[in-house]
Amino acid sequence: MFSGKTAQLILRVTQAQAVGQKVQVFKPKLDTRYVSHEVQSHAGLRVNAVPVREAREILNLLEPDTKVVALDEGQFFDPAIVAVCNLLADQGKWVIVAGLDMDFRGDPFRSMPQLLAVAEVVDKLTALCTVCGKPASFSQRLINGEPAISSDPLILVGGSEIYQPRCRSHHLVPDKETLAMSAV
Repeated sequence: MFSGKTAQLILRVTQAQAVGQKVQVFKPKLDTRYVSHEVQSHAGLRVNAVPVREAREILNLLEPDTKVVALDEGQFFDPAIVAVCNLLADQGKWVIVAGLDMDFRGDPFRSMPQLLAVAEVVDKLTALCTVCGKPASFSQRLINGEPAISSDPLILVGGSEIYQPRCRSHHLVPDKETLAMSAV
């Protein structure tokens, strides 16, 4: 969160368009933070996008002259996203995926490990910890200002109102037993 992933995706899309390449951008329908037909960075950069319910829809919506396929919030796509990205790459498309590699618990996020493994180039961006200012690779989910517990649902779409970038030292995801013990 807040490392510039979507801004980098938009930059690459803009660069490809500037040299005349046909680009199509897709995003998961469940990402409802901004306008449904756009991908938007936290800094306000925007690009048109097609929302899809599942990864295979991308194949049906792809126009024949598309050279670049960009996907935002890769972690929210279903597992078929890996096969779809491989198929597109095998067809000679430049596939760009922006997404979180770890969930709020600090665990690998759904299909992202498989995407990272088959990617030809990986740029891992980090934010700065909101506690100490060091590089932050973790997303701290906050519920009413307190760290979410490990049994909370995996997916909760949101921005700075519920997520903060944190370094390893300041990332905390308590389980119910830990919370119960600290209340004693």
